[in-house]
Amino acid sequence: MSLIVKIGKRGKRIVKKLITPAEKHYLGYTRRIERVKTAKRICAMTFDDGPMDMPARPDRFGGRSMTDVLLDTLAAHGAHGTFDVVGCTAENYPDEAGKLGSAAWGGVAYDHYPDFGCDEHGGAENCGRLIRRMLDEGHEITNHGYRHIIFGKKNFVYGKRAVLGSLDAAVADLTRLDELMRERYGYALRLSRPPHYVDKIGDGFTSYDVYDRMGYQYMAASFDGAGWLPSTNPDEDAALEAECAAMVEPIRRALEADPDCFCGQIIFQKDGCNMAKRTPVAYALGEQLKLLREQGYEIVTVSELMAESPFADVGRDDPLFEKLAKLAERTAVAFTDNRVRLEQPMLWGELAMLLAPKPEAMRRREEMVRSGGRAHPYAGAMAWCREQSLLPETAQPEQPVTALPEGLFEPTEDLTRRGVYTAYKMG
Repeated sequence: MSLIVKIGKRGKRIVKKLITPAEKHYLGYTRRIERVKTAKRICAMTFDDGPMDMPARPDRFGGRSMTDVLLDTLAAHGAHGTFDVVGCTAENYPDEAGKLGSAAWGGVAYDHYPDFGCDEHGGAENCGRLIRRMLDEGHEITNHGYRHIIFGKKNFVYGKRAVLGSLDAAVADLTRLDELMRERYGYALRLSRPPHYVDKIGDGFTSYDVYDRMGYQYMAASFDGAGWLPSTNPDEDAALEAECAAMVEPIRRALEADPDCFCGQIIFQKDGCNMAKRTPVAYALGEQLKLLREQGYEIVTVSELMAESPFADVGRDDPLFEKLAKLAERTAVAFTDNRVRLEQPMLWGELAMLLAPKPEAMRRREEMVRSGGRAHPYAGAMAWCREQSLLPETAQPEQPVTALPEGLFEPTEDLTRRGVYTAYKMG
């Protein structure tokens, strides 16, 4: 395993736990989907950075492309995957290849997929046959950025990386891949994962603002398939064996401890090389799928998982499920961590997010950020609601609601989120 990445991951956990205040979540149109609430044995496999029209490394498949190997494996186990693809990284030059085994293995200033100098063998721009095979076989495709450039700075690991650096630049990059998929393949993208999970852009906006603009949901993951981390064993065969074991054994142990542990989970994988330019996923994916299938799991796309339940804490057994699922299609009822928190008091800002039209709330808040650099997440929605006389002038975004506007709600004394959503007239 790369030492700097290992230290970085551990250090980040320590800082987050001991120094950084607990992350505060707000209602949002974009929700970070890591897993959903369900008792069904269903889960999703996601594959980043492909497609890859080059052989697995080492190649034991007769020259068959890496992505074909993954698709063959999924088909053999009756599974559907979600492929988080790039457009093309061929424009990411001038650059130089980084040290093998480091996070910069494929490029110091930019990423290059499937490898430095081999950009024409990867991405949706160049791999039409593989994209069409994914679609023909019922897999899902999501947006990982046309050029796979991080949105903002991530100094510890990617201090030398070029960044997009603005909301408009990030939207333009994602739109380029979105339009490619629509125009060439007739496919509408619905989900996206930011390159290297970098959320802060640097101009007052975040990846959540980008996805609000795109109409996407944020596809994260709750379980690391581990195929991206390299073994440091100098023997190639032994290193590959260790990397495969690092992918398979955590799933085996988790299932032995609790056969239901993967219900609703999203698993992260790579459609490409790890940092040592090997592809253990080509060899370990089948064993992972076998373990899950032996416990009765169905491996579905992320959108199929979300159709079972869009939320992390509300499932189909809740009386409000159907109403909340419909509301979530048009407004903000869940927090950015995808939890609804039904039993907590409704706040004025949250009520405004329920009532304000999404385009109006987004436009107003975006104007505030551009002019002043900061704006409360509910500021745009509250501005619209005040214009419509739906909120008291003295209402503050993080104060509990004391009364509901007449005509929009059935009478209720329950001002928890459950009570307010129950009383809300869909109209």
